[in-house]
Amino acid sequence: MPRAALFQMTTGIHPDVNAAAIVSALAEAKAGGAVMVFTPEMSGLLDRKRERAAVNIVTEGEDRVLAAVREAAAREGVWVHLGSLAVRPGNDGRYANRAFVIDASGGIRARYDKMHMFDVDLATGESWRESNAYAPGDKVVTVETPLGRLGLAICYDVRFPALFEALGRARCDVIAAPAAFTVPTGRAHWHLMQRARAVEASAFMLSAAQVGHHEDGRETYGHSLAIDPWGEVLLDMGGEMAGLGFVDLDPGRIAEVRAQLPSLANRREIAK
Repeated sequence: MPRAALFQMTTGIHPDVNAAAIVSALAEAKAGGAVMVFTPEMSGLLDRKRERAAVNIVTEGEDRVLAAVREAAAREGVWVHLGSLAVRPGNDGRYANRAFVIDASGGIRARYDKMHMFDVDLATGESWRESNAYAPGDKVVTVETPLGRLGLAICYDVRFPALFEALGRARCDVIAAPAAFTVPTGRAHWHLMQRARAVEASAFMLSAAQVGHHEDGRETYGHSLAIDPWGEVLLDMGGEMAGLGFVDLDPGRIAEVRAQLPSLANRREIAK
């Protein structure tokens, strides 16, 4: 069975420090037998002070975190799902919240821009307007990996079933939903939605998450998860510490669940 590694992070405001943490995790993951490593949303930088963050948000070609991870993936011979980076795409002046799938030679096999922007006012007083700085993506993305066909989502996307219906129709074996969930929304909905999406798509969910207190003052929920197609939690990394977790994925489990509950085959289009 192929082994995946999830890297739960407490990303800070210095990209080089964050890059070093990821590079170290890739070496540890390789030593632990993983063929693919998953990192959280905004692995390279978490900084809510936009003027300070702007200095470190650059194009793909200039991004030091992306370059370091590609080099380390090639050195270690592992695939990486780099949960996301903030990059300058050069379209309407807003950034992209972009995931990357990097192969074992360091090549970029896929990119996915987060579709759904986190624009909310929470009862705790927290207010977030992601769309002020980030432009949404508009493409469903899948890619072949050592774990099978991987579908891509990011954080707030998990609240929107239509994306996961599309990934289910694409017969994804695994779906990645890296995150930087707030604590109140995480406590209420994180496990619930991750398990639901796994069941809906009859696929594994692998969701590396940010955790703990960050340099910019925010707090994130953690609980990086691996969930099987039946909705069973295979790995829960808790809400306290950063670190690396491993999970072995049984490809036969996908066929077994789809034979028992053929919801993908039975799905019908709903008239509008």
